[in-house]
This record gives sequence, structure tokens and C-alpha cells, in this order.
Amino acid sequence: MECTNNKHPFVFLFSLVFLTPLVCSQLYYNFYDSTCPNLTRIVRYNVLSAMNNDTRIAASLLRLHFHDCFVNGCDGSVLLDTTSTFTGEKNALPNKNSVRGFEVIDTIKSALEKACPATVSCADILTLAAREAVFLFGKSKGPFWVVPLGRRDGTTASESEANNLPSPFDPLENITAKFVAKGLELKDVAVLLGLLASSLARLFNFGGSGKSDPTLDGSLLQNLQNLCPNQASSDTNLAPLDPVTTNTFDNIYYRNLLNNSGLLLSDQALMGDNTTASLVNMYSKWPLLFFRDFAVSMEKMGRISVLTGQQGQVRTNCRFVN
Repeated sequence: MECTNNKHPFVFLFSLVFLTPLVCSQLYYNFYDSTCPNLTRIVRYNVLSAMNNDTRIAASLLRLHFHDCFVNGCDGSVLLDTTSTFTGEKNALPNKNSVRGFEVIDTIKSALEKACPATVSCADILTLAAREAVFLFGKSKGPFWVVPLGRRDGTTASESEANNLPSPFDPLENITAKFVAKGLELKDVAVLLGLLASSLARLFNFGGSGKSDPTLDGSLLQNLQNLCPNQASSDTNLAPLDPVTTNTFDNIYYRNLLNNSGLLLSDQALMGDNTTASLVNMYSKWPLLFFRDFAVSMEKMGRISVLTGQQGQVRTNCRFVN
């Protein structure tokens, strides 16, 4: 069941916030209205507190949500620690020493267990935290979308599935296939691709040549090589995907792609496909169009293979099954 209509962007932004139906498939926009009425306020307060201490945490929460939904659906499985029963997804190659924000989810869960015990699932907390991280990011703030709720938590995790997450090393065709397998489409790839991880491959060993990627903007290449020299210790160095407006949610990412300044292989690959290149061009010119499509894609992603009703459980500790 589709819950969005995106033919008219400006009308859509209004209707997304104010006129959205109360039900979407098995998820409901008013799911916790009576059982946990302060849910949004508690999530927003704790996400904002975390962002005040670490501006990177906004992007981290967004990526954590992405990595959760693409492995067996949005069921909070990425939050589970390894036990004697299964190996957690935190140990998978795309996640290990990479995904972060677990402590923020723990803090929110603890606050919610005091306010409304055994009521709000970890999957819903993560979905809401990602929305709040986008909305609260930067002085101008990012897009807002209404999140349907009622997800239940999974009772297992899959390291093998997590090792098959879309990767910046994948060609665009493979990434698109992984998106389509989750019920998404090529437009969602263009909108959400920036949530993938980064790599040094374009800086020093493009295509195994031992040289940098010749299509990468020269000044950007020099700055990145200085920041991340070709040595093992560079693995812990950080480079913003958008060096122009690092602490703002905007469409500069797409302008950078038009200037051959996309940092990731998968980013610049968007310019090699006619459909995604057209989207990049439109998003670079029309920030409200990008905001609208980002909100649509995030809401779609948040509905991937959700558990509802009596499926799964509501964990009291997001790191462990009850």
C-alpha cells in the first residue's frame, strides 16, 4: 500500500505534515498517542542533547537506521549485542568500528522505560531518532516527515545479511538491485546513497592502478590526500562528504557531484546513469524538491519488512532480547 503522492512537491510538503492519514499498512501515525503521549518530546530532547555534544551524531543515527532497515527489515536488530544464540550485526564488516549512536538509543530507551514501561519498541525509537536527527540538523534544519509507528523488535540478528549491505565499493547496478530487493527504486538510490560509508580507494589506488581517480576534482584530491595520507592510520581520519556546508542539511552534495567532487565511488557513479544524473541535476537546483523526495524515501525505507501486531516483541533493553 502506497502512502505518499509526490506529483506536486509544494502541496506534498503541506499534506505530508498535516493531512497524512492516520494509518499506513500495519503502522499507525497515532500508535502511541494514548500509551506514550510524550514519546516525540523525549526522543527529540535526547537527540538534541546528543547533537549538542557531538554534531556527527546526527549523521550517525541516520546511517544506523539505514543499516537496520536493510538487514531483515526495520526491527532494531542492528542494536542487538552478540550472545550465545547469535552473532550481532555490529560485528559485520560494514558496521564494525563504523556505525555509532548506540548509546543515544540506550539513553532514549531508558527515559521511555521510565515514562511508559515496555511500550515503545527499539525499532520505533531508532526510526524516530533518525527523523529528529535530520529535522534538527543545522541552523536551517532539515526536512520533517510524519513517521508511522507500531514496529515490533526482532529477536535475532544476522551478521551474514549485514555483510551484504549496499556498499560504496559496489557498482551502481548492484546497489540499485539491493534497493529494489527491499521494495525501493532508483530514485531512492539517488536520494539515500549518501548514507553509505566512505573509502580511500579514489585517492590512491583507483581500480587497482596505484594512482588516484583521474575524474576526481584536483583541489579536492589534494585536500583529501593531505587529510588522509596513504597509510593504515588514515582509517580513523574523518573527511566530510560535503566539505562546503558540513553542519547543514542541504543539497550541496548534489552540486558537488556536478563538479566531480563526490568523495565516494558510488556517489560519482550517479552521474554515469541518465536517470540518476537527471535527478542529481534537479536536486542541485531545487532544494525543496530534494527535501520532499528525501522525506518520501526515508518513510518508505522505514516500512521495510516491519514486524507488527503480535510479531516480535518490545524489548526493554535494546541490546538484548527479553
